[in-house]
Amino acid sequence: MNHYCTYFDRGFLIQGLAMWRSLARQDRDSVLWVLALDDFTADVLREMGGTWLRVVRLEEVEGGDEALRKAKGDRSRAEYYFTLSPCWPRWLLRRRAEIERVTYLDADLFFLGDPGGMFEAMDAAKASVMVTRHRFPSWLRHYEKHGVFNVGVLSFRRDAAGLGCLEAWRAECLAWCYDRLEDGKYADQKYLEAWPERLGAGLLVLEEAGVNAAPWNWAGAKWEVGEAGVRVDGRDLVCFHFARFRPIRGTWWWQSGQLDYGVMPWRLRNALYGAYWRALDAARKEIAERRAGFDFPERAARFDRSFWRGLPLRVLFGSEWLRVGDKFVSGRWGLGRWSGRALGVLRRMGR
Repeated sequence: MNHYCTYFDRGFLIQGLAMWRSLARQDRDSVLWVLALDDFTADVLREMGGTWLRVVRLEEVEGGDEALRKAKGDRSRAEYYFTLSPCWPRWLLRRRAEIERVTYLDADLFFLGDPGGMFEAMDAAKASVMVTRHRFPSWLRHYEKHGVFNVGVLSFRRDAAGLGCLEAWRAECLAWCYDRLEDGKYADQKYLEAWPERLGAGLLVLEEAGVNAAPWNWAGAKWEVGEAGVRVDGRDLVCFHFARFRPIRGTWWWQSGQLDYGVMPWRLRNALYGAYWRALDAARKEIAERRAGFDFPERAARFDRSFWRGLPLRVLFGSEWLRVGDKFVSGRWGLGRWSGRALGVLRRMGR
């Protein structure tokens, strides 16, 4: 049995439920542990869950942890959530004896294939910890200043190396975990760059294009869309990271989250984001059956300087999409795929 964990609040409840449903289809003998960051989320998930979905309230993890409670008072809510990244899997491995290995997942991941290969690779390498790279293409390497590795998929074994890694990471995040670059640190993520030296052969850097594929690395890979599904670099797609994908108005106008990296062309976009939309829509309806009126959180309109400064690029490259049925339309006929390269050139010119 594979144990996974994640955390989210009601603002991400739809995405979190969609992720769980996708994981349950692809890994039927698995358990997802959710750290519910508010009472609404805990109550809804406990009504829906059962053997394979286990919910822990934030107060249970904070209880008796004075250092964690202290950190909560000196950072923003988002930064505190980042701080929980090592604390949550550590808590599970320390408190739940049945868990021999726990795999952390960001809540905006979605599974389209069997994740079993991740664990086969980890077992073959006799690794205690598994991590994935961002895998930025060459023209996006400047983003490595925020981290060579991505926090979205991490796995930790209950052994000295795995537990030691979590203890060290937790201590680092409790001391400093902010949404800014400072002295070689960034949020919870830059700390991972010390792991290869710290763990040596105990760390598996999973070089699998189908795991944690994302807006920031899709443009550097070869994609195939067919009746059998989606493949990337000749391998089945296991999970895609739908980072920054948010509704702007209702459910008809969407932020793609891809302007900085390259906007996906029509066929691939709708193979991935169309499937994800159907899962999100099913999740929101499932929740609304229990909590009438529940929907994606309303986003306050922001017409500040950054909005107007970025508007020409968003329009030019079609990074905001209109949803028509289960299709997402940019109206740019493939021009958007060049946005990451173009913005990279503009940044270099502005230095």
